[in-house]
Amino acid sequence: MHTGAQCGKISSKHRAGCLSPRASGSLLWGHMQLRLLVPVFLQGSLLLVLCIALNGCQSHKADAGPSIEFSKIPPAAQGGREKVETIAGRVRNARPGQQIVIYARSGPWWVQPWPDRALIPIRADSTWSTETHHGFEYAALLVDPDYHPLPTMDVAPTQGGPVALVKIVKGTGTPTFAPTKPLKFSGYDWDVRTIASDRGGTNNLYDPDNAWTEASGALHLQIKRKAGRWWCAEMVLNRSLGYGTYLVTVRDTSHLEPAAVFSMITFEDWGGDQYYREMGVEISRWGDAANRNNAQYVIQPFYIPGNVSAFSAPSGTLTHLLRWESGRASFKTFRGTSVGAGAPAVSEHEFSSGIPSPGQAKIHLIFYVIATDKNPLQKDSEVVIEKLEYLP
Repeated sequence: MHTGAQCGKISSKHRAGCLSPRASGSLLWGHMQLRLLVPVFLQGSLLLVLCIALNGCQSHKADAGPSIEFSKIPPAAQGGREKVETIAGRVRNARPGQQIVIYARSGPWWVQPWPDRALIPIRADSTWSTETHHGFEYAALLVDPDYHPLPTMDVAPTQGGPVALVKIVKGTGTPTFAPTKPLKFSGYDWDVRTIASDRGGTNNLYDPDNAWTEASGALHLQIKRKAGRWWCAEMVLNRSLGYGTYLVTVRDTSHLEPAAVFSMITFEDWGGDQYYREMGVEISRWGDAANRNNAQYVIQPFYIPGNVSAFSAPSGTLTHLLRWESGRASFKTFRGTSVGAGAPAVSEHEFSSGIPSPGQAKIHLIFYVIATDKNPLQKDSEVVIEKLEYLP
């Protein structure tokens, strides 16, 4: 055991390490206090960290944006007015006054269930539901009170302005298409429409029996009145032919009423980014009996200046020609069934702007009714197409 004298014998540079018993006891007590203070300090630090985290979570929750969930999604199916399903979900963090708008994609995006019932309230428990016609995809929009839904959109809706949020989901199950009736015409296989559409600005119904071929092979398309409604005819070539020359020979159409329309057009259901790749020949006075022009060549969208060339189609059999090339679409109309050298041309026009690429566009032959109060359709009608030819 070292004594104080012994400590005194230690060199001065080590003397600081020698402590008296009293000093040693004080040091021990200091160590004990430090050991007691460290857990208290750590507990305080943990409590501070926890408070900061909780406050951050509360702040994050307060700043969280809205979200849309789907609780019921209809099947993936081609749309039509015949069937409706329920679509439902929940909205989180919506602002007061906001509502839900649903679009279903079947070709274009269609507001659901109808344009005059498009704004869907969000319930007190944050849920929403409505009826919808079928589509292959469904879009739910969270919108501000000043939003006015469009009846249709060519491309998917997007967030911005009064649209606070958009969520798009695919329909459930394997996609299914509306039934069609097969028909052969001019050596090609066609699908005859069976479901309604709003082409012409009205709810046109379609009867597959309104398209048929006679023994000579000529095609008859009819508009007939049944149970107080007009039933139209439409048929679609079952494959895309692409660039090339298309010719359709049609018997006399001068008898058509102003509200009737016959069209030979290219069209792709999923081509909304290129206006459905639609262009063609249309025979109609568009509801105006005084209209001197009863035919037109058109590239969609029709409202762009230069996209329509109207002309007067005379009576008798006519052959309409479309030559579709990259960046160019040339139309001609001839009297009779020949388009060879010396054939008398009635009208011609070439478009070189806004020409769609073929994609999967197919030829449609349509005979339908337009909405008009001035000259509504009065009686059954028919057009006869003698042949359709395609030259690559």
